[in-house]
Amino acid sequence: MLKPVLIGMGLLISSVAFAGGKTITYEVEGEKYEGYFVEGKQKDAPLVVLMHDWDGLTEYEVQRAHMLADLGYSVFAADMFGAGIRPTKVEDRRQHTGELYTDREKMRALAEGAIKTAKSEGANTDNAVAMGYCFGGAVVLEMARAGLDLDGFATFHGGLKTPKGQNYSATKGELLVLHGTADAAIPMSQFAELATELESTGISHEMITYSGAPHAFTVFDGRNYREDADVKSWQRFTEFLTKVTNQ
Repeated sequence: MLKPVLIGMGLLISSVAFAGGKTITYEVEGEKYEGYFVEGKQKDAPLVVLMHDWDGLTEYEVQRAHMLADLGYSVFAADMFGAGIRPTKVEDRRQHTGELYTDREKMRALAEGAIKTAKSEGANTDNAVAMGYCFGGAVVLEMARAGLDLDGFATFHGGLKTPKGQNYSATKGELLVLHGTADAAIPMSQFAELATELESTGISHEMITYSGAPHAFTVFDGRNYREDADVKSWQRFTEFLTKVTNQ
């Protein structure tokens, strides 16, 4: 279980008991997946499609989903690995992420499948943003390059490198990139390369770094958690959501 966490403005978030969310079993290309859906309190609430990091859809993403629901959004936390697959060993995490890094068409199909599933649950996919953590951040940028019709794409300490043969020419929404300057997994050289690419393509974007923040700086119970960077990045993300969804 994640511990209760103090995050900004004295707000206490506990993952012990969440109300209102549900696990959704769905299929993509004949394989079963298990996502998590929280419906917004208002009709036609904007949708946030949440992509998990390399250990799969866990209680961390569920907690973030409910934090967003409390702000008035519907949230669909996608499953990129498959029903029941929540790897705990590093080698298994590398295997599952590696399979998708080398099969970008499947990665895109899974992202599209998550959006379609959210729509089938009544979510407002016409007013939607994708966001992701670590591996999930790389998925979000893949969604942007694929030209998925979303209002925005946000990544927290995610993979930033553009695969060979890809570009952002089809991107429709705005980009928000939140990154730690001390990230040893995703170096600042990739951050700079992405900034140059987005500028040359003319994509509306904002990219922010946080001093002293290592990889996975938002993961509450992780050894790399940095409260200052987490609070600041979450605040900027919620402002971004308000802007692009007209919430």
